[in-house]
Amino acid sequence: MGEPSSTEVTQLLQAWGAGEESALKDLIPSVQAELRRLAKHYMAKEYPGNLLQTTALVNEAYMRLIDWRKASWKDRAHFFCVSARLMRNILVDNARRSPHVEGGGRAWQVSFDEALVVSRNKSKELVAVDDALKALQALDPRKGEIVELRFFGGLSVEETAEVLKVSRITVIREWNKAKAWLYRELSKEESNGA
Repeated sequence: MGEPSSTEVTQLLQAWGAGEESALKDLIPSVQAELRRLAKHYMAKEYPGNLLQTTALVNEAYMRLIDWRKASWKDRAHFFCVSARLMRNILVDNARRSPHVEGGGRAWQVSFDEALVVSRNKSKELVAVDDALKALQALDPRKGEIVELRFFGGLSVEETAEVLKVSRITVIREWNKAKAWLYRELSKEESNGA
């Protein structure tokens, strides 16, 4: 059985949103590989030794997506935008709950060699990026969506343009502006000792 088309996934999402429970059974195998790809992309940016694994992230996202069953899914792209946002929220929530040792650093088990390259502020960085992204989304929702899709979702410029129904050049222009804005925001926080 081949991979379902974007149209087939959209139809399943819309049927599920309309309350057709059997559509969910057909939908899950259709989107599982893409959800795993998204989760792997997120987990690649996490610190070594993170207790949250790719499979657990997919499962947690799936459990949260179940609560969206009455959503008016526009299409496959809308579903994956929501999925990417949910995964980011799960990781940020996990980072906010993480235990810290004295001095604000994270308590990890790592070898001496790993200790030389591991950032002890990874969870703080994720929270800071999330806070800055929320501020950007309040200021300019489209730029915020572009960052979420490109940085957190791992989408290409072309895929992001397709999801947002804008031109490729618009995505590039907005992506560059958003990166500059986020860099300034995160630099301010760093200089303030955050």
